[in-house]
Amino acid sequence: MPLSAEVVAAWVRLMDSLQIETSFVMTEFVGERFEELARFFLPEYKSRFALFCPLDNTAIGAPDYSTRVVRELERCYRAGAQGVGELTDKGWGLESGLQALETEGRERLPRSERLHLDDARLDEVWERCAALGLPVSMHVADHPSAWQPLGPQQERGPAFARFNLAGQDVPSYYELLGRRDRLLARHPRTRFIACHLGNEGNDLAALGGAMDKFPNLYLDIAARDYELGRQPRAAREFLEQYRHRVLFGTDYGISVRMYQWWFRLLESEDEYMASPTSSWRVYGLGLSDQVLRDLYSENARRVLG
Repeated sequence: MPLSAEVVAAWVRLMDSLQIETSFVMTEFVGERFEELARFFLPEYKSRFALFCPLDNTAIGAPDYSTRVVRELERCYRAGAQGVGELTDKGWGLESGLQALETEGRERLPRSERLHLDDARLDEVWERCAALGLPVSMHVADHPSAWQPLGPQQERGPAFARFNLAGQDVPSYYELLGRRDRLLARHPRTRFIACHLGNEGNDLAALGGAMDKFPNLYLDIAARDYELGRQPRAAREFLEQYRHRVLFGTDYGISVRMYQWWFRLLESEDEYMASPTSSWRVYGLGLSDQVLRDLYSENARRVLG
């Protein structure tokens, strides 16, 4: 649906009906296109939307790339950006979330020329994000099943086949997580939000180890309802333990039904529910009011300052 003032107003009405105060918007645009998009949301709905911008990832081999990407970041900040992202690296190098979805027929750079999030060319960017108070939403790797061949034993259904990376010219799942860890260690002042439970929701013990090691690592739960609901007791304990550093996210479009599904999963103790997003049966987490308050709102306030 093309964006317009009417579309944004309808979005706000839906948020009002569900008592949603603010939505994070991953705009996918920098420069003039970000400024144009920001006019649909700001200043009229400044308190209702937090706009995130990507990074300029054109001509990454040019000598002026680091200077240019910082300049464009500051331009978006002045236009109203409150965060950076969603930045995606599934092994092909830095992409926006939209680029990562549009994979068919695209030419890929050789491994030696790709720009990963821990690349030295981006060091100045991450330090500038820290100085400006901009959190960075990053999508590193993918669900580990993406590295397994397609077939009847695949953990995720056919709808996820387009994300499969088996046999492709990309680093392994664990190599990408290693890059994430080097990034976090090198820039401790910058707050990074690893979306989709950091693509490590399959191993909450390992994810907890990363949370303990890197205080600047935050998470969101977007599009990982099927992982939380398949391990409700472990997931509840994890969200209680790290309740100040996990944010609510959806990644399933905008509808009353979608939000109601998330609310039921997180708040109820219903059992063996048919998930509308996967083939798995899942169980409600029955989170406490305090954990829900942090997850739904307080952590976002902390991250956005």
